[in-house]
Amino acid sequence: MTNQLTQTHLQIPASLEAEQALLGAILLQPKTFLNIASFLEGDDFFLKRHEYIWAALNRLQERGDAIDYVTLSRELQDMRVLDEIGGQAYLTNLVNNTPSSVHAEVYGKLVERTSIRRRMLLASDEIRRLAVDEELPIDKVISDAELALFAVSNSQIKREFVPISDAVSDYYEEMERLLAAGEGTVGLPTGFKALDGLLGGFQKSDLIVFAGRPGMGKTSWMLTVALNVARPPRGARVAIFTMEMGVEQMVQRLISMETGIRIHQLRSANISAREHTRFTEASSRLSALPLFIDDTPSITPIEMRTKCRRLQHEYGLDIVMVDYMQLMSAGKAYENNRVQEISYISRSLKELARELNVTIISTAQLSRAVEQRQDKRPQLSDLRESGSIEQDADAVLFLYRDEVYNPDTTEFPNQADVMLSKHRHGPTGTIQLYFEKSITKFMDVNMKRVDLSNLE
Repeated sequence: MTNQLTQTHLQIPASLEAEQALLGAILLQPKTFLNIASFLEGDDFFLKRHEYIWAALNRLQERGDAIDYVTLSRELQDMRVLDEIGGQAYLTNLVNNTPSSVHAEVYGKLVERTSIRRRMLLASDEIRRLAVDEELPIDKVISDAELALFAVSNSQIKREFVPISDAVSDYYEEMERLLAAGEGTVGLPTGFKALDGLLGGFQKSDLIVFAGRPGMGKTSWMLTVALNVARPPRGARVAIFTMEMGVEQMVQRLISMETGIRIHQLRSANISAREHTRFTEASSRLSALPLFIDDTPSITPIEMRTKCRRLQHEYGLDIVMVDYMQLMSAGKAYENNRVQEISYISRSLKELARELNVTIISTAQLSRAVEQRQDKRPQLSDLRESGSIEQDADAVLFLYRDEVYNPDTTEFPNQADVMLSKHRHGPTGTIQLYFEKSITKFMDVNMKRVDLSNLE
């Protein structure tokens, strides 16, 4: 029996000593059981006898009975497994061989770690089985493989009922922190004062949809926001998924916004010596920002989730930006039903925002119905191909620039209206921004325009 256990111990991650020490520590100091039970379960034990003992401890705790050598022996007897675990002599050995009850939580963490490693081995076997099954579509293989691996870590994350007293206490402490800091915006500031007044900044776990017709400047607004939140002192870590533009085009726009050099000059490499200096300095500043760009075309929600998890693990993650939602793909399962496909994509983005506890901002295309009305201002019904976008989003903002439809207008030159038409957690309304077309940058209307071309 000893040789068999030793051989198994070498092949499968397990710490029999830690399991024995943990159970012995609980018998020495029963009050430690509740702390350990908050992160450990019966199937985390490698030996079945230890799982039985843990189950008996649970039963005693649930009834409110005292935990000691006598009550545990009687409970195991009632469960008809006392002889199977080695009898009372084994319980005596657990107590006698435990170094100290002080380190009970340390022993528990050792048991937990080896349990996770065993689950990873099982997950790898499942992934191998999926990989060699030629009849399964590759999208399903990837999805199921990811779920198998995710289940390993997800099993350690337990969402339980929270007493209202704890919830109120946590909220009170957070509010006191904000009041002491003098912050008027609870979330991450957008960089636009009027918009912060409506949204309260970007909130974690929110899905924000920013929609408009082609040519309105949706991508430019998104990149302006990316710069606003990534710059010090905020330093937000931003992932940008672009399916309409390549990385080089995105960088070109960011450089233009940062330097004030017009887009057409950068495209033709027609810049002066002074502009070249600004270009060099801006390139250095942008390189230091925590921005990450992915230009995979027709990316699926599963691929996006995988990349975001990896990015969050390696660098941290605060905001995910998607440009734009309707260019994503849901895979072959929805290829014949576009409405269901968009519904699946919007729902997946909301789930990802909650899972990673980040803000997700996705641009979206509006239907042509806007063009057929005399009043071209967007409405929620204009969201293209699916009403589920409105349902899943915590906030829906529309971008409207009158000069797109009336190029000769003198009443609203360079004015951009951002219409907050749905806000799950607050008020709605419309704000005005200034849009500088030459560098595709949005600014607060009260900011003075500076012509950088005259700088020495």
